[in-house]
Amino acid sequence: MHSSFLDHIDNQFHLPLSNPVLIFSLILFIILLSPLLLKKLRIPGVIGYIVAGIIISPHGFNILQKNAAVELFSTIGLLYIMFIAGIELDLKDFKTKKHKSLTFGLFTFAIPILLGFPVCYYVLHYPMVTSILTSSMFATHTLVAYPIVSRYGIAKNEAIAVTVGGTILTDTAVLIILAVVMGSVKGGLTFSFWIQLIVSLLIFSLIQFILLPKIAQWFFNRIENQTTSHYIFVLLMVFVSAFLAQLAGIEPIIGAFMAGLALNRLVSRSVKLTKQIEFVGNAIFIPFFLISVGMLVDLHVLFNGTHALLIAGCLTIVALLGKWLSACFTKYIFKYTRAQQQLIFGLSSSHAAATMAIILVGFQAGIIDENILNGTIILIMITCVAASLATEKAAIKIKKAEKEPEEIRLKYLV
Repeated sequence: MHSSFLDHIDNQFHLPLSNPVLIFSLILFIILLSPLLLKKLRIPGVIGYIVAGIIISPHGFNILQKNAAVELFSTIGLLYIMFIAGIELDLKDFKTKKHKSLTFGLFTFAIPILLGFPVCYYVLHYPMVTSILTSSMFATHTLVAYPIVSRYGIAKNEAIAVTVGGTILTDTAVLIILAVVMGSVKGGLTFSFWIQLIVSLLIFSLIQFILLPKIAQWFFNRIENQTTSHYIFVLLMVFVSAFLAQLAGIEPIIGAFMAGLALNRLVSRSVKLTKQIEFVGNAIFIPFFLISVGMLVDLHVLFNGTHALLIAGCLTIVALLGKWLSACFTKYIFKYTRAQQQLIFGLSSSHAAATMAIILVGFQAGIIDENILNGTIILIMITCVAASLATEKAAIKIKKAEKEPEEIRLKYLV
């Protein structure tokens, strides 16, 4: 009896874990603990989730296998990230600064790609398709450091509006590149492919931006003051949009992103619904996705030779350099201060959600290899830390300048 009880206990904790209750408890423990530990070190929580995933993965301590349940939550988290990216874009602010936002968006999209493609193709000797997809990853950015801006109360600074607005162009353009690359892998870039892609995108866009908002408006008007029903409806539309994107021959994450753009104005009217969307995503789905990303990483590859380290180093340098040059050109054209340039660089240099989404799709399709996947994880860690430090330094300068008299204001801004 005693022996059988001990065997039962031992089986529950046998690695890798198989008890679903214990697995979910472990995931919740990681989601709870990671931000608390890293907050004291002033490191973005996104890094903690990825590191935790690396530790518990089969490549780490083999605590958890990447099974069907993990895959399901990972997919939900991936789509949720892209949906929130569309929801959080301030379209009103974008309209008021659209010319400047589009200019910055062009710089932060084109410069990293123009730097990244030659490095991937000629220096790292990757095939054309891999080089194109990897270099497009450099153009994306995730506003990891934005909470710092909110904390210092400088969110109305023009440089911030321009940076956030530029995200619309970069995310949309990179997702189109992703659709083209995936299409070329599946069937080649034939004339029929382009016709099918254009027609599919056109029909899909009409459904997303004309039909979906009308359906949502009708539902919200009929079912009032029921935040739970509104949230379930929005979540349903995200996954329906992702499925329709698949039917159109493009990646589901494009559908989720466009659903966010389509529902942007409607959702932003309800503070409760917006908070509910952000809460559930930040509490469960997004951390689960980032943990599952960490589970894909095999850091042993980095120590098998200099090639893997070279790739990680090249990816990180190109990512930071591209965003820094984009901020420099923007400062020069619009006569911004050095503090504003640093702020633009800080906000746009962090690579996280969108970057990981694109690389993960490429990895699952066999376009991206293990070295680039691991190198991208290193890139995410370094850029998130660098972006947070740069943003905070710039925010302090701008905040001080706002409090100082006009004659000494330039002291902090130059």
